Amino acid sequence: MNNSPHILWKATEEEKKQSNIYHYLQWLRDENGMDFKDYQSLWEWSVENTSDFWESIWKYFKIKSYSKYSQVQSSDKMPYTKWFQGASLNYAEHIFRNKTTDYPAINFSSERQKPTDISWQELEDKTASLQAFLKKENIGEGDCVAAYLPNIPEASIAMLATISVGAIWSSCSPDFGAESVLDRFRQIEPKILVAVDGYTYSGKPYDRTEVVKELEDSLPSVKKVIFIPYLHEDSVGEEIPDKMLWKEVMETPHGDLQFTPVPFSHPIWVLYSSGTTGLPKAITHSHGGMLLEHLKYLNFHNDVKRGEKFFWFSTTGWMMWNFVQASLLCGATMVLYDGNPGYPNLNRLWKLSEEIGIHHFGTSAPYLLACKKQNLSPGKDFDLSKLRSIGSTGSPLPPEGFEYVYHQIKENVWLCSMSGGTDICTAWVGSCILKPLYEGEIQCRTLGVSMYAYDEEGNSVKEEEGEMVITKPLPCMPIYFWGDRDFEKYKSSYFDMYPEVWRHGDWIEITKENGVVIFGRSDATLNRQGVRIGTSEIYRALEPLEEIKDSLIVNLETPDGKSFMPLFVVLKNPGQLTEDLKQKIKTTLRNAYSPRHVPEEIIEVPDLPYTISGKKMEAPVKKILMKKAKISATQKGAMRNPESLDFFIDYANKWKA
Repeated sequence: MNNSPHILWKATEEEKKQSNIYHYLQWLRDENGMDFKDYQSLWEWSVENTSDFWESIWKYFKIKSYSKYSQVQSSDKMPYTKWFQGASLNYAEHIFRNKTTDYPAINFSSERQKPTDISWQELEDKTASLQAFLKKENIGEGDCVAAYLPNIPEASIAMLATISVGAIWSSCSPDFGAESVLDRFRQIEPKILVAVDGYTYSGKPYDRTEVVKELEDSLPSVKKVIFIPYLHEDSVGEEIPDKMLWKEVMETPHGDLQFTPVPFSHPIWVLYSSGTTGLPKAITHSHGGMLLEHLKYLNFHNDVKRGEKFFWFSTTGWMMWNFVQASLLCGATMVLYDGNPGYPNLNRLWKLSEEIGIHHFGTSAPYLLACKKQNLSPGKDFDLSKLRSIGSTGSPLPPEGFEYVYHQIKENVWLCSMSGGTDICTAWVGSCILKPLYEGEIQCRTLGVSMYAYDEEGNSVKEEEGEMVITKPLPCMPIYFWGDRDFEKYKSSYFDMYPEVWRHGDWIEITKENGVVIFGRSDATLNRQGVRIGTSEIYRALEPLEEIKDSLIVNLETPDGKSFMPLFVVLKNPGQLTEDLKQKIKTTLRNAYSPRHVPEEIIEVPDLPYTISGKKMEAPVKKILMKKAKISATQKGAMRNPESLDFFIDYANKWKA
């Protein structure tokens, strides 16, 4: 529990008055006579009056609908709630409302290419060309377009063209293995596949032509492959029969870019769970839900303004890629980077910030902690004068990560830590320019998100750890899982613990200041003698130990009611796990927290398993060790380093539950 947190940052009164959320508050007062004294009172209204709040978002952002809605929200409980029934709109149309000649739509760079601007006119023309091609191929409402692409402008163009005609988008990064891609795309049966010949990572070329051929051969639904020679400019994809080169598609005759109105709840894209312990869940979101949520979050919680440069390092296989596209809804310039953020060194992205003048820099907590561990000082080495905010997500950012940002990156920057997920393609908790930033805390529960911490009896608790729950529906919640029209998988994923209440699977604390601290996944939480311990506490304590490169801890419950808690460590100098180092680790954990935090055994491993999106696989490792799950070869394709699981599979055979 955090009794007296340290304030790291506060916006000036002038910054507050210039913020998007301040203007929204003024609008609420002028239009509806509502006057809120602070953010907390605004949040309380937004979750107590969900229909009024979401209708205010609709009206404030002047949503263009081709038909009227009959009601904002149905009386159906989660997950059956329906929103804005009768309305028809298009997400892409709201992006192109921001077309301008004053600043570019996209800035793109990669390991091989210096930053290059793409104008709004070019973006519109290329989207119109692809749209014309899709219509020529009879692709329209309800059809799926799948992409096997890196984070390049062609991916953004393909997504915009797809949703502009009412088709459904889905993408995977080309570092996914063929079988893991097929596990995803087979479910949705795409009619068009957009793919590259390969990509470059850490200066090394990776040819994926054979994978693309395998995808086409194994997806009988695919009518045509749009082939992009990205790795080799002269590649023509001879091995792929039903293909057209991207250049040829861009020559398709077209008129003005058009937008197909679709119902509010019409699918916009399909995202996937990590797929590490079963077939990936195909999480399907709606046009209207994503439109309202992304307008709300980017404007009010990130304070993104027209013409600002918005960057978040991502791949097309992570929901943050979709989230980045939403910066175009604000009229911002979307900054894309393709490559390894640590190549040739971890300063690469800070250098990019200086080169193009990034205003909003988004990354992951592990990236910030890696910069800290290498003692980098971006604030001294680069001109970050235009940088307004630093976003962090992917895993909890510990207090020392907060300190590092303010000591070594920028003293007056706004640290926007956030947490959400593929499930909602946004963040449940995030930043608020009207509130102070306290060390180690995420600033707020976001508007409309009725989030609480529940104890084991299902009671709401504050200033103590609890299970993260959402008690009221949101438009951004999935409309369904693809192929799960009876909602069985959906209900078992989120509603198995508390009836009609969404359980997300994180341990959180609602703080005294109404901020949020996230302690890690609840299904990987360490329950020691009845005391819950977040895995992030262990990692935070071990962070200062120079000998340790990485670590993973799980708690394995035994049939006799006891437990066994092993700590797995990757060492900077392999083979040096001495008894002295083990004792140092145990003493560190005991002194930092309690004897309950001390593992029964410390085991050296060559590597730790991560998903491609960079999440440490605590829960799957626990299930492997408890012999509750086996990881198939196809599921390993969803991982960054599948070979790392071999150790744990072998260890499971030795450890007896």
